[in-house]
Amino acid sequence: MPPVSPTLTLALSDMQVGYICILLLLLMAITFAVANMVATLVIGPRRDGAVKASTYESGMEPIGTARKRFNVRFYIIAMAFLVFDVEIVFLYPWAVTFANLDENSAYNAVFLGRVLFFFLTTVVMYVYGYRKGVFRFD
Repeated sequence: MPPVSPTLTLALSDMQVGYICILLLLLMAITFAVANMVATLVIGPRRDGAVKASTYESGMEPIGTARKRFNVRFYIIAMAFLVFDVEIVFLYPWAVTFANLDENSAYNAVFLGRVLFFFLTTVVMYVYGYRKGVFRFD
């Protein structure tokens, strides 16, 4: 049996090289974050006082408590925004894939049905919000 050369035993597979690259990137990111935190503590100014510890709200003295109730319409509008946002995120890959399909492909109807389902969910969400009066600002 021929002796095994040291270079042969140190050879890494492609998968191992990929993991080493990811680990190196994570190590660099963690080192950068820790170095910034330490540099801020070492170099940064330390000015404490009553003015620095006071509450600041857009250049005005705060009035009342921060624990105030908001109308539920604001949350529903935020949810509507999320629905539109997620729909756009899913619509872009669909459009790229649909444009590359063959004209006589059996998948054309399936892909069209998927996008129509997404549009239908958006219309249902919009009608629900409209009937609840979410888009009326009094």
